[in-house]
Amino acid sequence: MTAELVRGQNHPLSQVRVEIRVSAGVPVLAGAALGDEHGTVRGAQWVAHPGAPTLPGIEVPGQAAAEHRLAVDLAALPEAVHRVSVLLALPTQHGGALRFGAVAAPRTAVTAPDGTEIARFTLTGLDAESAVVALELYRRHDAWKVRAVGQGYAQGLPALLADQGLPAAEELAAAIQEAATASLARAVPAPRSQDASGPTAHRQAASPDAQRPEDTRSAGGPIDYSHPRRRAATAPSASSETPVPDGQPAPPVAGDAVGWSMEERLYNQVWGMFEDLARTTAAYRSAVDFAHSRLEKELDQALADPRNRLGGTGEAAREAAQARHTQLADQARAAFDRDLAQLTAESEVVEPALPPAFARWDNPAWHGYRVPSEAPMALRLGDLCLPESALLRIPLLARLPLERGLWIDSGPLEGPDGTFHDSASARRLAMESAVSLAARLLAVHPAGEFAVQVVDPAGAGAGALLPLVRTGAVTAAPASGAAGVAEVLERLTRRVDLTQMAVRGGAAEALPPDVDAAQQLLIVNDFPHGFDDRAVTRLRYLADEGPAVGVHLLMVADREDAEAYGPLLDPLWRSLMRLTPVPDDHLADPWVGHAWTYEPCLVPPGSRVVEQVLTELTEARTKRK
Repeated sequence: MTAELVRGQNHPLSQVRVEIRVSAGVPVLAGAALGDEHGTVRGAQWVAHPGAPTLPGIEVPGQAAAEHRLAVDLAALPEAVHRVSVLLALPTQHGGALRFGAVAAPRTAVTAPDGTEIARFTLTGLDAESAVVALELYRRHDAWKVRAVGQGYAQGLPALLADQGLPAAEELAAAIQEAATASLARAVPAPRSQDASGPTAHRQAASPDAQRPEDTRSAGGPIDYSHPRRRAATAPSASSETPVPDGQPAPPVAGDAVGWSMEERLYNQVWGMFEDLARTTAAYRSAVDFAHSRLEKELDQALADPRNRLGGTGEAAREAAQARHTQLADQARAAFDRDLAQLTAESEVVEPALPPAFARWDNPAWHGYRVPSEAPMALRLGDLCLPESALLRIPLLARLPLERGLWIDSGPLEGPDGTFHDSASARRLAMESAVSLAARLLAVHPAGEFAVQVVDPAGAGAGALLPLVRTGAVTAAPASGAAGVAEVLERLTRRVDLTQMAVRGGAAEALPPDVDAAQQLLIVNDFPHGFDDRAVTRLRYLADEGPAVGVHLLMVADREDAEAYGPLLDPLWRSLMRLTPVPDDHLADPWVGHAWTYEPCLVPPGSRVVEQVLTELTEARTKRK
């Protein structure tokens, strides 16, 4: 069974010949540094990189790419080598490097020569870093292990190499980047003409190894937000009965993105659709703004001439300016509608093909639900849309295990239709959203590998919790009162402490028998009711330290209710991802800054799909015992 590693965790290697696979979504350069018993890299000759890809026992790719395979023969390494560090860096171009926080999280896997996965690690939590030590293979008592490192460097490759002990780190980093730049020049195809642009056209023209360019502005024109990092859409074969006309995009295909599995390809495709919608909307808004500014400029110029203020000359100038504005706006809208039609067609193909973890509750995938044998790579938290394309919804997928806790706002809310939800209504809807998310998390994990605990001090969420309680998905009754709150928090805090010690000691599974090793989700309703200062401190500790060791927080709260704690709780709110029980435009993407409307993923009225899914999961858990 594949070991899913978290940062700092290690796993034994049962064989000496392995492959390191890297999937980054954008071109990265990959290398390996050999270290002695002290972890010191003794010189440039101990670093394998695109300019010098082969060392004894190590072979790395010779060019920057979105996917890599590094071959490692541990038995062939020099005797002095005790450590192999796998390095990733973003190529420097246009005078500056990208940052890992602006691209999809790189994924790494250690596999046997036959492709069987031994361990995998997703490098999450990166931000300004442009170079990172991803994995480390190290020798301990004549046995080799792999450790998930994920140590990033905002100063880039020179800082990383210097930290490895290399005295001439900057010179070597420059040589590596020069080799990467040359490889990118060979790998990136010529750009398509603007006339053939559009979301699907960009994906067809782009190499899967092409790097997304930085946003650029042309003089007086719109922004080009193209991002050629998606795999080309699957084109019809030569024997297709319905050939695609010249200049027309190929029909959309579910799973046409890069990835090692259909699940990963669908995940990357959804991410690409999100980027496509962000890009085409930004381009449309930019074009409309340009048309408005041009109209104002031409009107100002016309009125600046006193001869044009009266008579037919001025009126003709104004009509001509307005006509040019209308033409530009119509052209922008036509291009946007074309792109939107392509994305809508892709969504209609992709949505039915999504696995349960990515699908809405009304998707037929849930009606054929079977308890999974392994956890998925991501979970659908809801949908995203923009005002210009309200009918097109992009799934909001969060990688698993969750890196951040979730906070569902239960304060007074106003829906998009103008409906006002007072505190009582908002709390009920927020708790229903929490139960829907908890049911999803339970359903997409193997039986017994995920558990839900509930803190409901006043019992206000009893009605919403019925699906979890009635099906036995929650094995313990919701904790109530101050004593119940304290007991649950103490038990989960102890689990976090013991798991951290076990991970640091290299025995992640060596937990006492009374500690549930399953991942835990704690639902907290009506915070801060029932919480004293000690309980608040423990809650903050769980929010900060819990996700790395499998303890996740889902709060149902109104931030204004906790104002009495002042700045004490500010770090807690900032660490959580805020969701709403009704559609709300509070989410902003870091790419172009759109205000996206989030819609929760709720169960259709009258549907019993959640009870059916949880009942099957509970039966499977009972059989397993």
